[in-house]
Amino acid sequence: MVKFIVVDDNSEFQNIICKVIDNTMFKTEEEYYIEKYNKYCCDLHKAIVDCSTQKIYILDIDLGHLHSGLDIAKEIRKYDWDGEIIFITSHDKMFETVYRNIFKVFDFIEKFISLEERLAKDLKIIVSQKADYGKFYYCNNKTDMQIYYKDITYIYRDTAERKLVIKTTNNKFLLNKSILEISKELDNRFKQVHRACIVNKDRVNIFNWSKGYFILDNGEKVDLCSKNFKENIS
Repeated sequence: MVKFIVVDDNSEFQNIICKVIDNTMFKTEEEYYIEKYNKYCCDLHKAIVDCSTQKIYILDIDLGHLHSGLDIAKEIRKYDWDGEIIFITSHDKMFETVYRNIFKVFDFIEKFISLEERLAKDLKIIVSQKADYGKFYYCNNKTDMQIYYKDITYIYRDTAERKLVIKTTNNKFLLNKSILEISKELDNRFKQVHRACIVNKDRVNIFNWSKGYFILDNGEKVDLCSKNFKENIS
């Protein structure tokens, strides 16, 4: 799912932008949703802080309101470092200001110079990247955790600690869950390969079922692999 957030105080340009989005996304298999705003508001803030889906922000700079498009972009980068930001404006002299003040801007498009063509081209590039923003969420009275699925290498049950361990590229996290419980919260890249281990198969280079181990893309060898679970891998 891709969420488009369009912020422009001019309804005519809102409609043009939404038409470009519809025409571009019609040619893809991606599900998408469009939210339109004409100024900064509580609902827009809620959309920004919700990091459960990929977002593409299309912002006018001059909104004729207390908060400009630049202010909104700064708010976005407080909470969302993965969403793409495209500025659409009639103020061509704002180019330097935008890139000096806002981290990771995808494009700056002038409203009256090939707006539809340039926006369509940008959206095709962004959507074709198929950014991987899926996350595992875990919280209790002591811990609030968010881990990108792509960073998880494998998950196993530590019998000594009596905890579930999530191994990532650079860290490990302990939590109170069972293998069965966490398996229901993961996407289809994760497969059980042992009664005490779930692996991110996208991060595995070699499965050696006969000797009971797998080797990750970082070179780590893990001796938690069973022929009983071989059929799970596809």
